Amino acid sequence: MATVTLKGTPFRTCGELPGTGSAAPDFRLVDGELQDHRLADFAGRRLVLNIVPSLDTPVCGASAKRFDELARDNTGVTFATVSADLPFAQQRFCGTEGVGNVAMLSAMRDAAFARDYGVRIEEGPMEGLCARAVVIIDEGGQVAYTQLVPEIAEEPDYDDVQRAL
Repeated sequence: MATVTLKGTPFRTCGELPGTGSAAPDFRLVDGELQDHRLADFAGRRLVLNIVPSLDTPVCGASAKRFDELARDNTGVTFATVSADLPFAQQRFCGTEGVGNVAMLSAMRDAAFARDYGVRIEEGPMEGLCARAVVIIDEGGQVAYTQLVPEIAEEPDYDDVQRAL
């Protein structure tokens, strides 16, 4: 299990991020049209998963907007922000904030995503939500990069993500 903090208070996650070089776990995530997406849908493309607890927080919103900018600057790479928010809330966020370069995917139908990627928060006020993390999956479905953000109230290291791309 990994440990993350929320304003300094530690909380355990259900496991660890998948290892670099390992096969990325399959997933079932839902888009704004309520269509399921699986890892195979992104085969042959580099995929960046920006995993956040909820877009209804300032840090998650800022992260989603920053990854939207990265997506605009990194054509040929697919970017997705993943949260437990309902797809309707994700769409509302995108419309309000002008986010349109990333896929918004919800883990609402299948809790396996958070467990399989080791990001499910197991205790505390955010229990059941995803810890903040970034996973880059290469064109062949292998994990190329991971970053578990140690403090949930902070954004990822975007420079490190950019170097990994």
